[in-house]
Amino acid sequence: MRTHHTTPTHRHGRHELGQNFLTDRATIDAFVDLVARTRGPIVEIGTGDGALTLPLQGLGRSLTGIEIDARRAARLARRTHPSTTIVTADFLRYPMPSTPHVLVGNLPFHETTPMLRRILRTPAWTDAVLLVQWEVARRRAGVGGATLMTAQWWPWYAFTLVRRVPAGAFRPRPTVDGGLLTIARRDRPLVDRAALKAYQDLVHRVFTGRGRGLPQIVATACPGLPRRGVQEWLGRHGLGPARLPKDLTAPQWAELYALGAGGRRR
Repeated sequence: MRTHHTTPTHRHGRHELGQNFLTDRATIDAFVDLVARTRGPIVEIGTGDGALTLPLQGLGRSLTGIEIDARRAARLARRTHPSTTIVTADFLRYPMPSTPHVLVGNLPFHETTPMLRRILRTPAWTDAVLLVQWEVARRRAGVGGATLMTAQWWPWYAFTLVRRVPAGAFRPRPTVDGGLLTIARRDRPLVDRAALKAYQDLVHRVFTGRGRGLPQIVATACPGLPRRGVQEWLGRHGLGPARLPKDLTAPQWAELYALGAGGRRR
C-alpha cells in the first residue's frame, strides 16, 4: 500500500463534496466486469471508501486511486494491496500518466461535465468506464440524438450506454438515477487529431446554425463548403429538411468535415 498527497483545491466534508457512494453489489460487479474487458494499468477517479477500488484489485493490475478527501484516502490506503497507490488530489488538476491506461470512476454528479471535458482532452488513456447521471450518459452516447459535446469528440471516441443504475444504488441517495457509460479511444480516428480545432469549430457552427432542417442549416453555417459536395452528401445519407444536426452519426460528421478545403479523413 502506498499513499501520495498533493494539495487539493478545496477541503470539504462528504456532503459538501457532493459524493454519492455506490453500494449496490450487482452494479459494482457489472462495473468491474466492464473494466476486466480492458487492458493496462487502472486510474480510478474518486475512490471514496473503496466500493470500486477494492473489487478492482481482484483484476491483478496496477491501480492508482485519486481521492480529494484526505481522510478517506488515508483510511482506504490502509486497506489496499501493495500494488495500489491512493493519491490525495483533485482529479481536475492531477497530472495524468503519459502511458496507456484505463480510466474508471463513479463521478460526482455535480462535477460530471468538467470531469468529462478533462477526460476527453487527456491523451494516453485507451478506455474509460464511468458512472454518471443517467441523462448525461444518454446524451453522451447519442441516445435520442447526439449533443454538441458528443459530436465534437466522436471522430476520436466511441461512446456506449451500458445500463441504467437506480438512485437506490447510492448512499446518500441522489435525486436522479445513474448510468454506466463506456468511452473507447478509436484505433483509427475518423478525423486527423491535428484537425481537432477546425473540426470542432465546424460542428459548433452547424449545431448553433440557423435554418429549418439540416440542408438549410449547413448552407447557412458553412457557406465555404462546396455546394455540390454538400448536396451529394445530403442525398447519399437521405438527410432531408426533417433532419437536424443531432441526427447525424459520427461518420456523417467526418464526411461533412472532409468536404471542406482543410478536411482530411483517415
